[in-house]
Amino acid sequence: MTTLSTLPPSGQAPSTQALQKPRKPRVQKRDWTGWKFIGPFMIVFALVLIAPVLYSIYLSFFKDQLVGGNSFVGFENYGQALTDPKFWESMGRVTLFFVVQVPIMLGIALFAALAIDSARLHLSSFFRIAIFLPYAVPAVVATLMWGFMYGTKFGLVGNLNDFFDLAIPNPLGNTWVLAAIGNIVTWEFIGYNMILFYAALRVIPTDLYEAASLDGANAFRIIRSIKLPTLRPAIVIGGIFSVIGSFQLFNEPSILQSLAPNTISTYFSPNMYAYNLSFSGQQYNYSATIAIIVGLITAVIAYIVQNSGSRKEV
Repeated sequence: MTTLSTLPPSGQAPSTQALQKPRKPRVQKRDWTGWKFIGPFMIVFALVLIAPVLYSIYLSFFKDQLVGGNSFVGFENYGQALTDPKFWESMGRVTLFFVVQVPIMLGIALFAALAIDSARLHLSSFFRIAIFLPYAVPAVVATLMWGFMYGTKFGLVGNLNDFFDLAIPNPLGNTWVLAAIGNIVTWEFIGYNMILFYAALRVIPTDLYEAASLDGANAFRIIRSIKLPTLRPAIVIGGIFSVIGSFQLFNEPSILQSLAPNTISTYFSPNMYAYNLSFSGQQYNYSATIAIIVGLITAVIAYIVQNSGSRKEV
């Protein structure tokens, strides 16, 4: 039986390829450059947002009892919150606030953005800055300013009643207090939403306007067929931010409470209710439960607004 030899002929050196060992596949090192950039933010994000949320969820499963101290009670706090009339009254109040105030605010901001973008408004730069300026005013200062204007004995409303012999209803009364707070919030955030819409309008290609003009489209047809469809993502973003802001209503009623203590209760809004439960009633566990439920409801409504505004037209 014959065998084939792989050895080189006598007197001939083995080839270089025969002497070389098979190379091992090179293992690529992981590049951590990106994580080095976002690492500080992720650490701050975890400490400031994720950790408090997890701690609030942890607190919501415990309860301070006379016997046994702080003990685990499972979902008992959640059951109590879902049957709490004060909680649902505050949720109904901010829901009404959201349904009425947000469309008015976004509508005025949209009208202002379209007017400034139309190139037919003189001194558009002045109006843009003037409308945006209230957003730069801190919420505390804005609420105090409007609160003194609402005063029927010492404010603008009282002065108008005395000077013109009018009978303007008390803006901080039971009937008008929610509308008065809505007026403050609208005044504060129209400028922010106007800038949001105006920025979206500025990126529309001018070719679309020229083509529409050649087709004989007037200004209203251009708004309906070009500008509003382009503004749809910006309107959705403004709506989501407004939903979150509405259910986080706290600064305005909390500051106005000293001016209208009989009208604005400690549970006027869910955030005020959770705050007073925690810092005035020392009910930290139940306060954390209220905060978690409000956060979940806000997330669900914001998700519904996003889906309804982002779905494609059939």
